Amino acid sequence: MKKLLLASTILAGLTGAAFADGHEVKMGVILGFTGPIESLTPDMAAAAELAMKETAGKVLDGKTVVAVRADSTCTDAAAATAAAERLITAEGVVGIMGADCSGVTTAIANNVGVPNGVTMVSPSATSPALTTIEDKGFFFRTAPSDARQGQVLADVLKDKGITKVAVTYTNNDYGKGLAEAFGAAFKANGGEIAISAAHEDGKADYSAEVGALSAAGAEHLAVFGYVDQGGKGIIQTSLDTGAFDKFILADGMIGESLIKAIGKDLEGTIGTLPGSESAGAAKFKEVATAGGLAKNDGPFMPESYDAAALMILAMQAAKSTDRAAIQSKMMDVANAPGEKILPGELAKALEILKSGGQVDYEGASNVTMTEVGEAAGSYKELVVKDGKFATVKVR
Repeated sequence: MKKLLLASTILAGLTGAAFADGHEVKMGVILGFTGPIESLTPDMAAAAELAMKETAGKVLDGKTVVAVRADSTCTDAAAATAAAERLITAEGVVGIMGADCSGVTTAIANNVGVPNGVTMVSPSATSPALTTIEDKGFFFRTAPSDARQGQVLADVLKDKGITKVAVTYTNNDYGKGLAEAFGAAFKANGGEIAISAAHEDGKADYSAEVGALSAAGAEHLAVFGYVDQGGKGIIQTSLDTGAFDKFILADGMIGESLIKAIGKDLEGTIGTLPGSESAGAAKFKEVATAGGLAKNDGPFMPESYDAAALMILAMQAAKSTDRAAIQSKMMDVANAPGEKILPGELAKALEILKSGGQVDYEGASNVTMTEVGEAAGSYKELVVKDGKFATVKVR
């Protein structure tokens, strides 16, 4: 189990003061602006930057946190690592909001973030393997682990009387981890996995994969992939060939672009997505709308806002832009004790911290960090109804 490392144990030369320049403090925002979730990431970035705008000129002694964007690609670990290296060494960011997909997040944390003592907060990397990486306390995530999502999805299917499914998953850390978590939970609930098979992203033809999945004899197909890539291709091919017309989706497949691409054939599709219907979630929608965001409830937008907000509050609590100092205060601002803070209340939180008080940041996603720095989390049970993903309940 990873252990939180206090700032006093970090070599000053390793973490540095992160080159904070004048009244601007740079924060990296590294997401897959190209790649298999590129339809989701602009809104995620905008949500994180909304927290920065909300606190402009109010951090420490009148400082403003500004975003420096970089492309993780979601899938290319080498490119993601190089992008993160630029953020840390050339741009001098004090922390990183991101990355997004689990494989590139792991690569960045292991190769760049942790070695340089830079706090990372991912809003969407959900692989169970990230719970136990040797991060020295510098990696956090506001999205819960897929160990939890697998159980939630299995329980949803049990409640609906679905006892046999075929599973296809993207062939990477995210897909493998979720397929394993779901498979174990589904079997424990008395279900049968007819087949569990990986698919590669970026292919033009998925007929062979769909044929093998269909031959296993299940009526329902669980698709653990990406909304703009192989997962979409699997669904379209399934419909075109008549192999499947009943689908079960996890978080990587939730997005308006999928409904636009597939259309009415997705009606009734079941899905899960991190999120809640809490007071903070409702407040985030108001804040996002007032802030001019095109969307106020897209996938991982609340978690992105919270990721940036937590680092900003930790900076104020530390009274420093030093990277190690920020890391040392992350758990303090994320959990009790302290005054509860919701979206739109970041300025109030900064004042409380400035005066020596404590805050318990709940934010948009009802943040509570476990001892290893990840959200305990809740999930929305979704169904496609009238051409939209609608929330059935929160689990």
